[in-house]
Amino acid sequence: MLRPDPSIFLSPAKVNLCLNVLGKRPDGYHDIFSIMQPVDLYDEISIEVSEGEGISLVCDNPQVPSDKTNLAHKAAALFFKETGMKYKTHINIKKKIPVSAGLGGGSSNAAAVLIGLNRIMDTVLGEERMLKMASILGSDVPFFILKSSAIVTGRGELVERIDIPLYWYVIVNPGFEVSTAWTYNNLNLTKKSPGIRLSYSKNKLEERFKIEDLLLNDLEKVVLRAYPKLRKLKGLLSKVGAEGVLMSGSGPTVFGLFFKEEKARDAFDKLNRSLKGGVAIFLTRGIEDGR
Repeated sequence: MLRPDPSIFLSPAKVNLCLNVLGKRPDGYHDIFSIMQPVDLYDEISIEVSEGEGISLVCDNPQVPSDKTNLAHKAAALFFKETGMKYKTHINIKKKIPVSAGLGGGSSNAAAVLIGLNRIMDTVLGEERMLKMASILGSDVPFFILKSSAIVTGRGELVERIDIPLYWYVIVNPGFEVSTAWTYNNLNLTKKSPGIRLSYSKNKLEERFKIEDLLLNDLEKVVLRAYPKLRKLKGLLSKVGAEGVLMSGSGPTVFGLFFKEEKARDAFDKLNRSLKGGVAIFLTRGIEDGR
């Protein structure tokens, strides 16, 4: 039975605790090894389904397209194609996650639409099928289906849950966008990355998990070289006591990682008072299963 009122779903951001680029694939994508953790910085996705056909989408951020190119729109179209259903669907996105920021906002929105429609329509698609659908949409979308810390490999479509601590983060977005395609295209793959200093085995990672063994991002040098401001922001995060500092994904967002809430809140307050000029600062914590 269709629900008369819109259903609301939270769409979290993510941080990359490591991102190793292993090489370019024949399909134009890159093979990666990453450990990602979702955080409690959310977009809000409202989905309304009624009798009829067609998908419409609006977003309160003008930088985000509201047409068929939006990944959330594509997710709804794919859901109805795969299930054979036909309904009129309206999606409303309230953005809080910065756009083109290395935090996975668009991919998270797409996953939230798949999860949301699955619940609204009571289709009860299993996780395996949802992951396959998500991999069609984009590289990071499967990760957000899990809503859990995960090892991410392949081009980003292979995901495996991993049990690691839920850290506190101060996330700093400089107020400008960086294209993922630009970042990867400017990466020098002839220089070998040191990679993470642990086996890729999930069991060994969980057994010997140390944050100092991670916090490496092969894309960071590319973006920092083009945008020196990010070096300053990383330095400020270190000065306010972060246990580690890194750029997330393809940037330009950087984050400071904290073991304790009190230190994270203190750092957030200091940076919030001092940083101006369009810089956005968020205090967040890692989440598990969307909580």
